[in-house]
Amino acid sequence: MHQIRFIRALLMSVVLLEFVSCSFKNNEPEALDIVPPTATTSGIITLHYNERPPYLVTTTSGVSGLTGDPATIVFEKSNILFQWKQTPSKRQIYLLQQNRGRDCLVGWFKNMEREGFAKYTLPIYQDKPQIALARADNDKIPAVGAVIDIFSNFQLNMLVKDGYSYGDFLDGKIKEYNPVRTETTVENSEMLKMVFAGHADYFLIAPEEADGLIMTSEFDSYEFKIFQFQDIPFGEKRYILCSLQVEDYVIEQLNAAIEQYITLPTQ
Repeated sequence: MHQIRFIRALLMSVVLLEFVSCSFKNNEPEALDIVPPTATTSGIITLHYNERPPYLVTTTSGVSGLTGDPATIVFEKSNILFQWKQTPSKRQIYLLQQNRGRDCLVGWFKNMEREGFAKYTLPIYQDKPQIALARADNDKIPAVGAVIDIFSNFQLNMLVKDGYSYGDFLDGKIKEYNPVRTETTVENSEMLKMVFAGHADYFLIAPEEADGLIMTSEFDSYEFKIFQFQDIPFGEKRYILCSLQVEDYVIEQLNAAIEQYITLPTQ
């Protein structure tokens, strides 16, 4: 009998200890599994680009060029996973406006409209002052002059890319003088053909891009001429634009890498 009572007492003690132990566990705050945000946990970022020498050039190892190389450097130095994807320029802006994914665009200008639906990094490149590119035999366009000389001449037809920005300065002048314009959705290589065919008199382009554009075209350099604006104060800066779904910490990491590894060219 004493042995049975002893076993019962022992079992009760075990049950009581288990109950107390569980009570303490239930009262303890749960440990939070805090993981710092990284590209691995958040997913890969897609860098959209269209072939545009010398800014963006497809290579066997990725994308290089005046804006392609800096973009690659800052993403790699920031340890942010990314992938390049060829996307028409008009669709690139559409993707950022839709804000459905972690998308970034490389080498675009900044303006107030885009700041409403995109996050910007610090600049990764700065252009030389833009020029106007025209047929060499177009006598209506001189070799040099002021913006007003071209934009206020209603005998001239400017070819512009739909939804494209030429930077705050030239965008403002286009709004001010309202030059005759023909809009297109094609890339610069096709715009060159349109000017040569007489569908427009000229289009705006950075000088870094003009030489390479003609060189890779079916035309010779002597078939075109450059109008240099005397009153453009500086070249526009080019940025990485990202959708609003790209986290602020990613922009901060990219900016830190830009400050450390990217130096804008001097004019």
